[in-house]
Amino acid sequence: MQSLSAAQILKIWELGQRRHPLEQALLLLQAAYPQSTQQQLANLSIGQRDAGLLRLRELTFGPQLNSLTHCPQCQEKLEFSLTVTDIQFAAPLDQLLPADELASSPEYDFTQGDYHIRFRLPNSYDLGAIAPVEDATQATEQLLSRCLISAHYQGNAIDDIPSLQSDVLTQLSAQMVEHDPQAEVLMPLTCPNCEHSWHSLFDIVSFFWTELTSQAKQLLQEVHVLARFYGWREADILAMTTVRRRFYLDWIDRTTG
Repeated sequence: MQSLSAAQILKIWELGQRRHPLEQALLLLQAAYPQSTQQQLANLSIGQRDAGLLRLRELTFGPQLNSLTHCPQCQEKLEFSLTVTDIQFAAPLDQLLPADELASSPEYDFTQGDYHIRFRLPNSYDLGAIAPVEDATQATEQLLSRCLISAHYQGNAIDDIPSLQSDVLTQLSAQMVEHDPQAEVLMPLTCPNCEHSWHSLFDIVSFFWTELTSQAKQLLQEVHVLARFYGWREADILAMTTVRRRFYLDWIDRTTG
């Protein structure tokens, strides 16, 4: 995997405009793993997907992540920094599985009391299917239903999620997190103003896309200035290193300022 080039950043940003975050995540992954198909990437578990995105983000923008949130109790603005290592719970994907292997996701099982449950991990297709569901409880139920392979109570098959006890569903959710830890990254935070403590969910997709958008707009501005001043083509400007572009921009500032 390599960092995104300036041309790739602009292309991905342009293609991802007004698309759902799930599609934006796949656009980023396709640039990171060009040898893989969209179906292969969409079949990755959410944790595998996010591990790949986290690695790509580190290569493109560095290991430092600066974030901003608000205290849920007093609404105080809270700025904080962390590194990729702080939130990396799964190894980055060095090589994706072949399509025929990836098509059949790994299966897991557990026993709780008289229940025996077999399941797989959620992927991008699953999140896409529940995206239109506004009710959080219904969305969770549908997600678990899609990932449930089989359920038995005292040896008898159970057909649907509503037939399972709430503690079994809780355990099913916990098992998914355990087997796919990168899928849910919770950061412990404490407000310096009111000392309220809580856990904030870190979403690498929205975080990465926000940074990508900012970088794309900056690149367009640089292309505009350099093309106007020197008459160079966009492709030639984007092919330059960041150091060279900044040198020419500084030169323009000094000669026209």
